[in-house]
Amino acid sequence: MLVLGHHGCAEVSHRCDSAMKPLSDFNLRIIAALADNSPGVALCASLTAIALAIQSAEEVLFGRSWLEALVIAILLGTAVRTMWTPGQRWANGIAFCAKTLLELAVVLLGATVSASMVFEAGLPLLAGIAGVVTASLIVSYGLGRSFGLPHRMAVLIACGNSICGNSAIAAVAPIIGADGEDVATSIAFTAVLGVAVVLGLPILAVAWQMNPHNFGVLAGLTVYAVPQVLAATAPISSVSAQIGTLVKLVRVLMLGPIVFVLSILEVKNRETPAAAAPAVTAGERPKSGRPALHQLVPWFIVGFLGLVVMRSVGLIPTRILAPISLVANGLTIISMAALGLGVDIRAVAKAGPRVIAVVTLSLVALGGLAMTLIGILRIS
Repeated sequence: MLVLGHHGCAEVSHRCDSAMKPLSDFNLRIIAALADNSPGVALCASLTAIALAIQSAEEVLFGRSWLEALVIAILLGTAVRTMWTPGQRWANGIAFCAKTLLELAVVLLGATVSASMVFEAGLPLLAGIAGVVTASLIVSYGLGRSFGLPHRMAVLIACGNSICGNSAIAAVAPIIGADGEDVATSIAFTAVLGVAVVLGLPILAVAWQMNPHNFGVLAGLTVYAVPQVLAATAPISSVSAQIGTLVKLVRVLMLGPIVFVLSILEVKNRETPAAAAPAVTAGERPKSGRPALHQLVPWFIVGFLGLVVMRSVGLIPTRILAPISLVANGLTIISMAALGLGVDIRAVAKAGPRVIAVVTLSLVALGGLAMTLIGILRIS
């Protein structure tokens, strides 16, 4: 039987207090972080809820959503920012939503991608899609720079047009150190043209008397989002919808390699602030000197690729893919609301004419490249 005296008890108590202190400090930091972030997070979540409600109302009234909740969220955030500038109380939570939640959404996106999707398309078409995306990136970036757009915005527009619209813009933004205004401007104009493409492509298909396979490839290579591909191809035929969706999924897979390359090429740009408050969308600024591996390849890209591998080898159960996709979409919408809250609408309006010209011409060039690929492969 162990008997402790007064001093023994005091010593044990002191040791327990010392052992518990780090845990207590950690808990206090967590509580403090939650307290600092909660007002801004609540604001972004509220705008997200409104955006989702508007999208649902569109679906009820028109049978489809012409503007997705992601776009509506950033427009709502921009509208709020135009009328009211959030103070320091809100800043931490807004920055958390715009950066950390956005990066987490990119990671979760990897769970929805499987290597088997690539092989189903066939090697000639696969190589053609990669070639079209690469050529479109070069042409779009060249147009952006020739029109005098800043480097970061030109990259965002090129990636948005060439790969997958809003998702590509959101994924590339932290890689290149883009600020909220660049992201908001790029998304705003690609969103408008995205709707125009969905409405216009079926008309072109009929006017050009395209067969369902050809039209599916054209839609998959030019429409920004997978749901928009379905909306554009469904009026033509189910074959167009199936081909278009498959081509679009392969095109989305190009996001991983492109972001990986940009993460290596854009290290200096991530170090250089793009605006007065670059932390809204940019990653941590690396110190000068030779960058470490985690600075060359951001953590969320590693996470994205890791989940792609896990999905490909069957480690992610099929039943949880839908919930993962739902969470990733929700986090992205919250992030877009946060980005909107960091936008000065006057700067967006100033950049408008040049940006819309670049986006429009880039989209036309992408359509021309897609038609060239269809002709080369003689798809029938």
